[in-house]
Amino acid sequence: MENTVKDEKIRNEKTEFAKEAHDPKEEYIFQKNGITKKGFFIIVAALVILAIALIMSGVAF
Repeated sequence: MENTVKDEKIRNEKTEFAKEAHDPKEEYIFQKNGITKKGFFIIVAALVILAIALIMSGVAF
């Protein structure tokens, strides 16, 4: 018995960065809605806190 693998061509390679709420498209990375915006600000705040802690630890030692 022969094992073969068939490659399927990706039908649409135009992946966009953000999807508008009214767009029916499927190829996107982020969706423009409240959850994405809140998550973005939480991640940025955490990175800022980490950067401040890193700088403070360098000053303290």
